[in-house]
Amino acid sequence: MPLLPMPGSPSASWAVYKARLNAVFEGADPRVCAAFWLFGLINNVLYVIILSSALDLVGPDVPKGVVLLADVVPSFLTKLCAPYFIHKIPYPVRIVIFVALSICGMLIVALTPALQDSKTIGIKMGGVILASLSSGGGELSFLGLTHYYGHFALAAWGSGTGGAGIVGAGAYALATTVLKFSARTSLLASSCLPVIMLISFFFVLPLGPLHTSSGKHTEYEAIENDDQELEDDPLETSEQLGQGGEQQGLLSSSMHSASGRSFSSVSVHLRAWNSFKTNLRRSRGLFFPYMLPLLLVYIAEYTINQGVAPTLLFPLSSSPFQRYRSFYPTYGAIYQVGVFISRSSTPFIRVHHLYLPSFLQVINLFVLTLHAMFDFIPHFYIVCIIVFWEGLLGGLVYVSTFAEITDNVPKADREFSLGATSVSDSGGICVAGFISMAFEVWLCRWQVDHGRDYCRKL
Repeated sequence: MPLLPMPGSPSASWAVYKARLNAVFEGADPRVCAAFWLFGLINNVLYVIILSSALDLVGPDVPKGVVLLADVVPSFLTKLCAPYFIHKIPYPVRIVIFVALSICGMLIVALTPALQDSKTIGIKMGGVILASLSSGGGELSFLGLTHYYGHFALAAWGSGTGGAGIVGAGAYALATTVLKFSARTSLLASSCLPVIMLISFFFVLPLGPLHTSSGKHTEYEAIENDDQELEDDPLETSEQLGQGGEQQGLLSSSMHSASGRSFSSVSVHLRAWNSFKTNLRRSRGLFFPYMLPLLLVYIAEYTINQGVAPTLLFPLSSSPFQRYRSFYPTYGAIYQVGVFISRSSTPFIRVHHLYLPSFLQVINLFVLTLHAMFDFIPHFYIVCIIVFWEGLLGGLVYVSTFAEITDNVPKADREFSLGATSVSDSGGICVAGFISMAFEVWLCRWQVDHGRDYCRKL
């Protein structure tokens, strides 16, 4: 994209800005952008709402990392396993399943009595798990779907996931802190949101590109002549087939040869095994350039969000709040604003060296942890700025990772790669969840031992 002139320079004018912005978005289909923005918004908004309501769901005596783990472990396991078989399920069927899981999960969470004993919390976490399964399957599916709709679909998806943070965290903080709605009422209202995903897929998204591709293959990408080779030699060794798969992409899923004859059961099983081995090789190739920096940034930021943020408290007299519980959702909302801005930046800003922002996020974790211990940051608003910067870094690494895959991974590998790499964010959140459960308890105890008992007054 050509650089825009600096405001105030001789070449700066509204006409120039408008022309260059039009050039950036040239070729974008409004229906595709709208559909994927809504996919990102709805798929992630329940996840954000659940995290924002963590304090209300489990109370001050249970680490909020418990909610984080229930909200992300099922999603992580889904992303870890599903890329190897989910392509067998048509996208329309997947959408219906994800919507049903989300609605059922949120209804369970909302309608369970507002008690905080172990049995009630367990039932609530069961509902959270259902919503998490839907979110994980939805993310890898929609990222894979961008393969058929191009860069603007990916940019719209990223922006929508960032918007989910603002809508989820902001709306929950507004409803419970300003409008004084109960947590139950707020969660019950959110259970209707997944229906928007159905409308977006079946009525907003143009399905032509998906139908065209579905007519050609049911695997990620077909390989020319593989069917005939398997037919000629169904007992070909795994190594030979694996080498061919490495060079040419995923094996075709057609169950019949070009002449219409059925494969033997041995050939079918061998075919599935070698497709699986090929995908494992692809996953290994994705780890260091894409998966690891995404994993690091998510470990750092969710340790901040769930383990450190509940202890970033100030005297009420020096803050805009009347209750200590208001700090936590406010930090969440500010963080999500940063995420939204950076996840919407793909058409304008790209980071090619993904490790740099990941390491900067680790520095954020280090600084905020030290403040929770030694109370050296003088004002609440400075912490808000750091939390906003944290959101910017996290969102930037997320969208840049998938944009780099779209640009650099061969087309035959791209759909699988987009879905498989999505496991890193959930994996990072899982690790952060375990760290956070111990971290929050330890930091709170440290503060109480040093004369600051705010964390006990939530």
